[in-house]
Amino acid sequence: MRVLLVEDSARLQQNVGAALRRSGYAVDVSGDGKDGLWHAQSNDYDAIVLDIMLPEMDGLEVLRQMRKAGKNTPVLLLTAKDTVEDRVRGLNQGADDYLVKPFALEELLARVQALCRRKYAVKTARIEIDDVAIDTSAKRVFCGDQVIELTSREYSLLEYLALHRGAVVSRSQIEEHIYDGQVDPMSNVVDSAICIVRRKLSEAKARPIIRTRRGHGYVLESQDACAPSEGS
Repeated sequence: MRVLLVEDSARLQQNVGAALRRSGYAVDVSGDGKDGLWHAQSNDYDAIVLDIMLPEMDGLEVLRQMRKAGKNTPVLLLTAKDTVEDRVRGLNQGADDYLVKPFALEELLARVQALCRRKYAVKTARIEIDDVAIDTSAKRVFCGDQVIELTSREYSLLEYLALHRGAVVSRSQIEEHIYDGQVDPMSNVVDSAICIVRRKLSEAKARPIIRTRRGHGYVLESQDACAPSEGS
């Protein structure tokens, strides 16, 4: 998942950015409203964490211009303003959620995760494909009762494929949402990561659920839904 954090406080940029990255998100950080709006309109984020009190352009104006331009990325507003009127104003501008400072990082992470699930119309925190279960709250993967140990980046890759279950996901999509867009286009980092995740699933005796669509990308689907093998 790729998240944009628009926050002018260097301390919050560091703390929130680090917490999001530890949770497996690819994170872009912006320190003012104009730059944040440019990022929001130039990239396909899974969620945006947007402070209201920003230099250059306040967060509500950023949000208003995003929605006017047709950008429907889920937005979590951060603010020190905690009156009902402030919250209603933010939600009426098109915000999806609202968090008052100071806040617990765990709560922010839970809200960002919920917004990401909402983007992909996933209502529960648990995604099950055949004998594999993905707990998106705990960010853990199981095969039956066995925990499959994945790095945060490997987990993010599997979760991203699961959120697009049944649909082909291109390498460029994966690079953009999982790797901050910093991957060398000529590298095989995505293919290598897919290979590792497949191996770990196989070692746990899970049914193979990640298939290759040559020339297009990868698709995660139940064995029961699989078409005849094409290079998996």
